Amino acid sequence: MTLPTYTPYDGSSKPFTIGLMPLDIGRWIEPDADLPRYLGEKQHLLEAHRDEIFVAEEDTETAQQECLDLLVNYLCEAYPALYRRIGNLVEVAGKPVDLWEPSLPPLLKAGSLIADDLVIMRRKDDGWHLVAGYVAFPSSWSLKEKFGRPMQAIHADVPGFGEGTRNATLITRIFDSLQTAQPVERMNWSVNATGDLFLPASKHRRPPQAAAFTLAERFARVERQTLRKLPGSGDIVFTIRVYVDPVAAIEHHPKAAVLVQSFANQLETLDEHQTAYKGLALQKAALVAKLRMLARRLSPV
Repeated sequence: MTLPTYTPYDGSSKPFTIGLMPLDIGRWIEPDADLPRYLGEKQHLLEAHRDEIFVAEEDTETAQQECLDLLVNYLCEAYPALYRRIGNLVEVAGKPVDLWEPSLPPLLKAGSLIADDLVIMRRKDDGWHLVAGYVAFPSSWSLKEKFGRPMQAIHADVPGFGEGTRNATLITRIFDSLQTAQPVERMNWSVNATGDLFLPASKHRRPPQAAAFTLAERFARVERQTLRKLPGSGDIVFTIRVYVDPVAAIEHHPKAAVLVQSFANQLETLDEHQTAYKGLALQKAALVAKLRMLARRLSPV
């Protein structure tokens, strides 16, 4: 069983906190062995659900192109064994992406190069708005619903992040002060009853999954998110890389006992509203109990 790449449920990234950290620009995008699978899934989703996974305001073409240019230059320089540019073509995972294809918006071309999802945020009078996005792997939210809305409205149903909250004010300040030379990153995580990458439906709109389950049937979904300001347009590119692993995979981690205990602790601290938002209202107690049991087995007294 493959080990999780990131384990923010170890306590390093607490739920419902901003948790932004400076990012070494050399680590902006982190392609791995799953890249071909993710790109294949993106292509399938683009053919079947384009209107659900791609949106763009009419005046974002320049910012999209700036994002594409920045990404291509970065990838070809940072990962020459994976990305090779020949004229207008960039070859990745054995397939060419035509940078000059007129029928494809620049953001779609950019998203066809990486496993990450891409969102462009723009400052307007009432805050930062989602003005373009290629989001193939949403974590229980709808790109179409969030499109064009300001950040505080996007986060309206997130406990502690709605309009007028301290977190909402802080996020706006962070976006306003973000420097082009200093991107930032954060981690987010959740637990789902499926390992599917494409999860457009909100958790609290789906059945809360009260049936019995094993840790192999629950999946830790981790998001590595980065924010990078575009030097030309001043817009902000928000990248989201999703990692999905069965919770049971933690058992094989070198620090399994500590991780399992911490995971249980993090879940246990969620209040009623946070638990409901994460879709765990009828699962949290059982999930915590199973993690505690695994922790005892891994660290027998």
